Amino acid sequence: MSMPPATLKSQPSLSPSQIADLRLAASQLTGPKRRAFEAEMTLKYCGGNSLMAEAVFGWGRQTVARGLGERRTGIICLGAQAAFSGRKRWEEQHPHVAQALRQLAEAHAQQDPTFRTCLAYTRLTAQAALEALRDQGYGAEPLPSPSTMAAVLNRMGFRLRKVVKAKPQKKIKETDAIFDNIKKKTRKPSHQDASNDGVSIVKRR
Repeated sequence: MSMPPATLKSQPSLSPSQIADLRLAASQLTGPKRRAFEAEMTLKYCGGNSLMAEAVFGWGRQTVARGLGERRTGIICLGAQAAFSGRKRWEEQHPHVAQALRQLAEAHAQQDPTFRTCLAYTRLTAQAALEALRDQGYGAEPLPSPSTMAAVLNRMGFRLRKVVKAKPQKKIKETDAIFDNIKKKTRKPSHQDASNDGVSIVKRR
């Protein structure tokens, strides 16, 4: 025997404070989560009657009815804005070109030597990647700008890094002492040094 549907006369025995708390909780949610919460509270306190939920909690009965339907069928309704709005990322719009880009980046990639991150550093610049893709036959239309290409590589797990040139070592005191010692050994003896050694120099007429 099924229970009779709830009517407006059989409103739930909730205090104004409890009703305010449920309204506040619902206001913190959006979309399917909010409809699911309203449907659950409607089943618990209003016998599944969306008209009573509207009268007691101030929720739209159409929204409550949609939430009850989603709970019953397990099918989540998507609005037109949620279903069709938003622009897809470049790699989602052009998966074949993105795959070719990934292969190029992997060929020039090097794993982080510290292994602290899962990112791989690549010596391939964004401009070089664009030129390489053009050489492979991809037209200019599906290719993004260099800045977007750099962002795509980052999303793929690659981080651009400039090639670090070899830097000369800083001079230290030991280095100066070594060069001074070499200069003393390779310096030619002067006349004064020869005289100090007890060798006399005779000038011929």
